[in-house]
Amino acid sequence: QVQLVESGGGLVQAGGSLRLSCAASKIISTINAMGWYRQAPGKPRQLVAIISSIMTTYADSVKGRFTISRDNAKNTVYLQMNSLKPEDTAVYYCCYNNNDGSPSWGQGTQVTVSS
Repeated sequence: QVQLVESGGGLVQAGGSLRLSCAASKIISTINAMGWYRQAPGKPRQLVAIISSIMTTYADSVKGRFTISRDNAKNTVYLQMNSLKPEDTAVYYCCYNNNDGSPSWGQGTQVTVSS
């Protein structure tokens, strides 16, 4: 399976921006979906955004503020997060859908937005 390594998390004030990156350990299919989920303390893991060769989907809570993109040459997916809010605070996980349908997860990166 693919190994995923996230980077780019940190502490930012409300209204600020962060860019998350997720690099895959090997060449990945551009057809398979790749995306970001997040998990806040005491809450279930939730979809943030996902991208494949045929679609891009965002959670309603981040539409218009977050942008997912993919550099297939670098096997990397990005999440540009603008106009951050305290409720965006969570651990952000990268996910890739393998050919057999199983997911690969990164280790997670903490995003903290102060008010």
